[in-house]
Amino acid sequence: MLDVANLEAGYGPHLVLKGLSLQVPEGRIVALLGGNGAGKTTTLSAIMGLISARKGTVTFDGAAIQSKPAHRVFSHGVALVPQWRELFPEMSVRDHLELGAIQSRRGKAPGAHVEAVLDHLPELRAHLERRAGTLSGGQQQMVAIGRAIASRPKLLMLDEPSMGLAPLVVNELGRTIRRLNAAGTSVLLVEQNMHLALSVADYVYIIRNGMIVKHGATAAFHDERELFQSYIG
Repeated sequence: MLDVANLEAGYGPHLVLKGLSLQVPEGRIVALLGGNGAGKTTTLSAIMGLISARKGTVTFDGAAIQSKPAHRVFSHGVALVPQWRELFPEMSVRDHLELGAIQSRRGKAPGAHVEAVLDHLPELRAHLERRAGTLSGGQQQMVAIGRAIASRPKLLMLDEPSMGLAPLVVNELGRTIRRLNAAGTSVLLVEQNMHLALSVADYVYIIRNGMIVKHGATAAFHDERELFQSYIG
């Protein structure tokens, strides 16, 4: 499904990604793990077209999408939940979900897409008319995920979704990710929370200084202390 090969990208003169390669097969959950400044968010930004690739290729469902604008990448079926959620505080939960649904590649009315989101995230049903800014951090994260999946993406990319959430909420987030995947959505999960990532992912990539330094099936990363050592070298 997603194939990133020898990707180089950065900001101005600063090169962040230095020949990064990874794959997300259809129907799988893949985790990209690493410390602060390793290049995780830059990887998602380059895939999504928020920054341009300087070298390398990004292929999705057989189509080259590197350096296409974000709305074109989105139209291929890729959705990103950004690190800071980027909700509109005065807009209701329903409005956020309908905003995602309007951008859907499929011809259903927004209301039908909202109902489909609520099937996956039933906890949002009681908060549909509340303003997003009045919700807890965990509830806001679910709204951000709901807005993304309202577009019915083939690939959902999540950037540090557990940031700032209480442990019980993180556990529910993990269940939500697995539920979405079971319904047919492939997932690329960027995380620093190793426990969450290892509990949901099928495959793990470790990024350090803009390069993949280790990767393998999740079972190969059962020792979290050893995994942390691969973050810092």
